[in-house]
Amino acid sequence: MAIAGVYSCTSSDDDNGSTTDDGSGNGTTELHAAFAEFDSDNVTIMMSGTSSVNIETNGLPNHTSPYWSSTNVRTITGPNGNAVVTGPAATDHPLYVDPIITSGDQMAPGNIDDFNGSFSLTVPSSPTLASSSSTTGLGAIGIAVSGSVIYNDEEGPNVPLDSAVGSLDYTAAHTGPQSYHYHLEPKAFTDDDDALVGIISDGFFIYGRKCTSTGTYPTDLDASGGHTSTTQHTTTAEYHYHIQNTVYLNQYYIIFPGDYQGTPNNIQ
Repeated sequence: MAIAGVYSCTSSDDDNGSTTDDGSGNGTTELHAAFAEFDSDNVTIMMSGTSSVNIETNGLPNHTSPYWSSTNVRTITGPNGNAVVTGPAATDHPLYVDPIITSGDQMAPGNIDDFNGSFSLTVPSSPTLASSSSTTGLGAIGIAVSGSVIYNDEEGPNVPLDSAVGSLDYTAAHTGPQSYHYHLEPKAFTDDDDALVGIISDGFFIYGRKCTSTGTYPTDLDASGGHTSTTQHTTTAEYHYHIQNTVYLNQYYIIFPGDYQGTPNNIQ
């Protein structure tokens, strides 16, 4: 992962390349250990002063998918009955794989590498729970360790994901309207385990269905899948989310179907 710090002139570097407080009262610019899990080619993370962390990603995943460009032509019937065609590339992208869960006539239009933008999120370095929860909206609600973004459990305004599940690849993601994104447990990097999934826009990390503190599925989660315990990244108990071990459509697990328990920040 690319990490940079905004250092005060009286701070000193520790062995991990972070900067720690020297006792002068200027604060700390040390990044949370979990940020080391984010992909180094796709994500850049840096301190902004002593109280905020800026996360920037190119939006591309670091794993295989049938949504990378290929020499295949895909055609899907659009909402108005028109044919929407994703044309062929000259060669297959190195991370392209044939679809095994979805199929060419179910996949969403567009390829991963059609996206040529970026996403930026700034969160508190020490996020706190809000006095009340708030609902998630459409679009990106978090950034995954792979570099791509996380969406909630809706496919449109008040439109459940159910009808779009057929377009998801083996790691529960698809393209559109801007970029490739995950809705369900992304098996490319977490599959019924305690692996770090990413960070939600309120600044709290989200992990797989199991918790390192107990080695199994946590039983004390709140309505958003959050609780306070130690993780593999800290020996001090802290609030974090989990993918809830609740089956969706008989075989899937939604990444984040609940409300923000902290104060959400814009992903832009």
